[in-house]
Amino acid sequence: MELFKSMDNLDNKEDSKKTDIKETEKVKCLIIGSGPAGYTAAIYAARANLKPVLYEGLQPGGQLTTTTEVENYPGYPEGVTGPVLMEDLKKQAERFGTDIRWGIATSTDLSNRPHKITIDNKKIIETETVIIATGASAKYLGLDAEKKYAGMGVSACATCDGFFYKGKDVAVVGGGDTAAEEAIYLAGLCNKVYVIVRKNYMRASKTMLARVEKTPNIEVLYEHNTKDLFGKDGVEGANLIKKMGTPEEEEVKINIHGFFLAIGHHPNSDIFADYLDRDDVGYIKTIPGTSKTNIPGVFACGDVQDPHYRQAITAAGSGCVAALDAERFLSSL
Repeated sequence: MELFKSMDNLDNKEDSKKTDIKETEKVKCLIIGSGPAGYTAAIYAARANLKPVLYEGLQPGGQLTTTTEVENYPGYPEGVTGPVLMEDLKKQAERFGTDIRWGIATSTDLSNRPHKITIDNKKIIETETVIIATGASAKYLGLDAEKKYAGMGVSACATCDGFFYKGKDVAVVGGGDTAAEEAIYLAGLCNKVYVIVRKNYMRASKTMLARVEKTPNIEVLYEHNTKDLFGKDGVEGANLIKKMGTPEEEEVKINIHGFFLAIGHHPNSDIFADYLDRDDVGYIKTIPGTSKTNIPGVFACGDVQDPHYRQAITAAGSGCVAALDAERFLSSL
């Protein structure tokens, strides 16, 4: 009996080893992410004959696939929907030979070249160059209504969507510089802008706070939290909870058509944390004027390394830079 038990244990160990075996593939250029940055990098890399392989990630097309109308992307005078824009970029990348695949990068080993990227915990891509275009995810309050009204009044980008609320009343949630900047931007377009701040003060810099206070159509609602949004075919208003300085609270209703989140973004860079230099928030640091990271052969583009602009066109431009940097790196080997 003991002999058979031992043999069973050996069999189990062999089976476990088999499940740990990962398929390996070697490529010249691996692109992780499929938003404007990733697809543009793919277009340039493919045209340079780098034979890029691109993995789309959890959200093929990135954040723009949740945007209905995009009117500020060059080349579309009548505007375009986010999903159509991303599909156009994808087709263009494929036209030049990019191998676009479904899959998620789950771990990395950037200690030596070729760099090793594990896809879906089962396949290892060994690559001479890595272009990281994993983007950043906007932070939300966690309300069901945020999903319900996505693209119908709820937005995480005032400069992207503010134009659609020209002459209307809107609200911005947040108390930092980003919220102040977005409120000031929207004030130039909208009839009135509420700034919903959960504390009794704004964390924004004194300069930004002074600009907010001097803007006549901005009203700051201190010590207010958003309880819910309402509306039939889109956002028509928000129910807020106002702190009264006592255990009692008061419910306040504001009529708005746009609800803008400005409580921050989280760059999708965690799997690179052991190797790449990042700032305090998690944005990957690149050498100014380039897409180069602290590791040769590894490049970052788009929102994963851009805490300031976060526009489709700036992401696309940085994707071009990353592909050119990758091409030059390979030609120098």
